[in-house]
Amino acid sequence: MSDSLSPANSEGPLRDDDEFVPGASEWPEDLSRRRFLQVMAASLALAGGACTRLPHGEILPYIRQPELLIPGKPLYFATAMDFGGVGHGLLVRSNEGRPTKIEGNPDHPTSLGRSSVHAQAALLTLYDPARSHAAMKLGHPETWEGLLGELLPEIEKWKESAGAGVHLLTQRIASPTLLAQVHQFLTKFPKAQWHFHDAAFPRSPMPAKVRLEQAQVVLSLDAELFGYGGANVPNALAFAKGRRREENAARLYAVEVTPTFTGTMADHRRALSPSALVKFAQDLVVTLHDGSKSSDNWSAALLRDLQKHKGQCVVVAGEFQPPSVHEAARQINEALGNIGKTIDYLPGDDSLPRSGLQELVTAMQRGEVGALLIFGGNPAYDSPVDLSFGEALAKVPFSMHLGLYPNETAQVCRWHLPESHFLETWSDVRASDGSESIAQPLIEPLYPSKSAHEFVAVLLEQVPTTGYDIIRGAWEARHKMDNFENFWRKSVHDGVAALPKTPGPNTPEAATASAEKAAAESKSLELVIRPDAHVLDGRFAENAWLQELPKPLTQLTWENAALIAPQTARANHLEHGDVVELRYRDHAIRTPVWVLPGQAEGCITVHLGYGRNYAGPVGSGLGSNAFTLQTSDAPWGGPGVEVHKIGGGHRFSTTQSERSMEDRDPVRLVTAGKPAVEIAREDLPETTETLYPKWKYAGPAWGMVIDLSACIGCSACTIACQAENNIPVVGREQVLRRREMHWIRVDRYFDGDNNAPRLLHQPVPCMHCENAPCELVCPVGATVHDHEGLNVMVYNRCVGTRYCSNNCPYKVRRFNFLKFNDDHSETLKLMRNPNVSVRMRGVMEKCTYCLQRISAARIDAEKEKRKIRDGEVIPACAQACPADAIVFGDILDPASRVAAMKESPRNYSLLGELNTKPRTTYLARMQNPNPEIG
Repeated sequence: MSDSLSPANSEGPLRDDDEFVPGASEWPEDLSRRRFLQVMAASLALAGGACTRLPHGEILPYIRQPELLIPGKPLYFATAMDFGGVGHGLLVRSNEGRPTKIEGNPDHPTSLGRSSVHAQAALLTLYDPARSHAAMKLGHPETWEGLLGELLPEIEKWKESAGAGVHLLTQRIASPTLLAQVHQFLTKFPKAQWHFHDAAFPRSPMPAKVRLEQAQVVLSLDAELFGYGGANVPNALAFAKGRRREENAARLYAVEVTPTFTGTMADHRRALSPSALVKFAQDLVVTLHDGSKSSDNWSAALLRDLQKHKGQCVVVAGEFQPPSVHEAARQINEALGNIGKTIDYLPGDDSLPRSGLQELVTAMQRGEVGALLIFGGNPAYDSPVDLSFGEALAKVPFSMHLGLYPNETAQVCRWHLPESHFLETWSDVRASDGSESIAQPLIEPLYPSKSAHEFVAVLLEQVPTTGYDIIRGAWEARHKMDNFENFWRKSVHDGVAALPKTPGPNTPEAATASAEKAAAESKSLELVIRPDAHVLDGRFAENAWLQELPKPLTQLTWENAALIAPQTARANHLEHGDVVELRYRDHAIRTPVWVLPGQAEGCITVHLGYGRNYAGPVGSGLGSNAFTLQTSDAPWGGPGVEVHKIGGGHRFSTTQSERSMEDRDPVRLVTAGKPAVEIAREDLPETTETLYPKWKYAGPAWGMVIDLSACIGCSACTIACQAENNIPVVGREQVLRRREMHWIRVDRYFDGDNNAPRLLHQPVPCMHCENAPCELVCPVGATVHDHEGLNVMVYNRCVGTRYCSNNCPYKVRRFNFLKFNDDHSETLKLMRNPNVSVRMRGVMEKCTYCLQRISAARIDAEKEKRKIRDGEVIPACAQACPADAIVFGDILDPASRVAAMKESPRNYSLLGELNTKPRTTYLARMQNPNPEIG
């Protein structure tokens, strides 16, 4: 079989088997004339019975209008969120007291005005109608007073025994105040014990802070620098700046098991199985120390490049790699003089207890746990299968779970208490650089919930117990100063406190992560277990935005799959879409196979977060539960997994069937340091050859440039657009019919050899063409050209012919085949942007360049009698992008950033040969390969 990526000769996922999915462009109708007349007659009969008056309602004016509140004028408040034990600074838009959009805080040193998919999607979690509405006792609703009636006597027992038998279980904690409260609890009850468990953010063998802005050469050993994590946003921005340098552009090497965001950005990428990766890292150390020459040309060239950039390079080990890989990375960084320059090793994390889930389960099985208090998380679902956490928990007389959702753990605990969302309560967080922020609420709790601060205060029998008093009191005690009121107000306003950053750098001893002898490279098939890029360990399984967001490289939605390399699939007689049983250490799951170019040979990757039973109407019953294969001594997999085919023909809910660029070059590449080349094709038509009128613009002419050198493919732009523009989710069945509604998608392609392809991605919004094919074919003028060059939609004119979608070569238009927007859930109504129309069934929609933001800036400029400033209008996609890859502005303003980028020799139009003259253009992706490797 050929290794070409030509669709005719490639593996299953590269073939476009379902180009014309039934129902994708037309609603399938097998309706006879007789049945049609019957339906019409019934409709006329029912229409008469539907005539009724609208429900009675009242509109009341403010007696005293709230300060600063002007109807129709949004307010912005700085706050912060705890994500994986790391604080992220945010700026939240509020419309009449309703949080409606989350952005990065431009004044925060790690957010820098940027955000991630999980920060954007947190808005839907706030308004999710499936959140816990009330306390539950043994699965039945109960009141807060009923809970206190049972809890307070328990606390009295704890006092008598000094807390013997009382155990706390938490995930990572970013709040200094909550950490202090936990230590107060342990001081009050000295015999109580604290345990840590976080399936998505495990304890790192060697915590480190990477300074990508200082690095010329980066080697990633299965490290996800740009995906989810504590420093993904500043890392993405720092790398993008380094790659944009005209001289001495940054160079990235990636050695990894399964393709990651980091791997897609690499100049040189090598896919190795887990055991081979350990050997690769240790061989690098040996070669570096003894000065011997590596027999591997790729490794030898890599080492020479690292040695050439001593003090300006960095080696980063992935958090799911064993201690031996972390120790190897540390030794290389130490030998090259990188420590303190491009990487800081941090002291042991004092915020985490040394005791983990295994010690807790052992105590529960022995009957030593009288009370278990679980703060967040879902250990009944996401704990290793050999621990049997649920069975052990049944032996605990008093158990309590504080969480946002009534998940699997809530079902097996005696008590479940609803937790307040971070936008509903006061808190504080510490960011990856040590800076501290106060998290202020933007809305009263939607349900009778409590924050972790308030609940611990009850356990400590403290008064007051409100979140504000707890946080302010803790800060006042911790930061004693004369003008504390001014300091407090400024810290709340700015979203970051003017305090010294902690912790400081430190070089760990080698003993903290011993470089043990690695086992020989495994000859058997290896299992790789990783958190999902979107739902992580299942904590976001209830979030429909993240479920429907296409996953990187596979473009899967609403499910997971077993990822396997093409060569490994052939060796095991598997094809794309086969259903297999994966058996590992006497445990098994059934899952479909996805053949993925770029996956390491000899291993299978499965992602966590699926196969849940109590994830509400959104997340229950999706995919396979990979935690069934996870054991406490091999949490991230190991050799010896068995694969047995049990079926085939699984239909994946994916949003992109094309994988090869097929010589069309939608993504174009240039090499750093070489003379600029003409990116545009020679066969482009003359711009004068057109039947379209020549538009004249007196005012701004809006345009966009997307820099493919910076784009990491994270899809933060997609979720930001969804939140800003009231875009609905459609569900798995509709995605199978290719009816997804995202206004901006992130396409990905595999270029080159099927065994080791180059991984590429490309955001595709509406192109806003000057010669727009969609405008000519609309019979009712629902899509038109406006006076600023935008291709706009007039929703109340649209009759749903879909001619515009058929005539759009970029396929960026979305049609409401059904009534996808939920207008029944009251909380979801609160979430919607009041400045964007909610579309109904039968209406076409698409990217508008966030016209509502353009209009707001135009109104402000007219009131101040000035022109709109460059950078004053930022669409949601551009504002969220962590790598600053999307730039928007007036292309007629020669001083604007977007106009300068369009003059770059790297600028090109997608499908420019069609002469549509798109306003959205791209900068070719810049590569900086090592000349010794090519």
